[in-house]
Amino acid sequence: MIHGYHVIFGAYGFWLPNDPRGSWSEFVGAWELLRFGPATKSPERQEQSPGQDAVRQQAKQSLKFPAVEFDGQQARAIGRGFHTARRKSNLTIWACSILPSHVHLVIARHTFKVEYVTGLLKGDATKQLNHERLHPLADCRDRNGETPTPWNIKSCRIYLDTEHGIEEAIRYVEHNPPKEGKPPQFWSCVTPFAGLGNGWVTYH
Repeated sequence: MIHGYHVIFGAYGFWLPNDPRGSWSEFVGAWELLRFGPATKSPERQEQSPGQDAVRQQAKQSLKFPAVEFDGQQARAIGRGFHTARRKSNLTIWACSILPSHVHLVIARHTFKVEYVTGLLKGDATKQLNHERLHPLADCRDRNGETPTPWNIKSCRIYLDTEHGIEEAIRYVEHNPPKEGKPPQFWSCVTPFAGLGNGWVTYH
């Protein structure tokens, strides 16, 4: 039985569908990117040569909007947005790390599909960025005044079906900021994992 998910999603421009290191995508939807090659869907990360890295950087420069990297203020706003989503939809988030270019979360199974839960989290994080006037693409509003999403459309989901698997995912997520030279993170949206008890959990 699936009890939770390790979810990873990137900021806009973080991981392109034709990234030479592999991607989660089956097609390239933007003409600006297609000239750099087809989608590179792969279940595992691929090694790349220095030449491929140069092409990847050129592809990023061709994006419709600048690639997003969140600063500390923006990360805190995103955390507040996640807290709002958690409260409104009664989510259980066991771990969270918000890095400049992507986010890691360990989320308990919910009656909502995990794809929908991810959308709720992205949506409330974006609303909070707008509310605090910290949206990284605020200068790219369309004629209706709408800001483009600061997130990649795709996300990666790892299914967790054991207590050990959940604990391993939580450790991985908690150790991500220090691995990037940043201090440990503590977010109000996180509920400490207390185990699965007798193996049966009632999800909302």
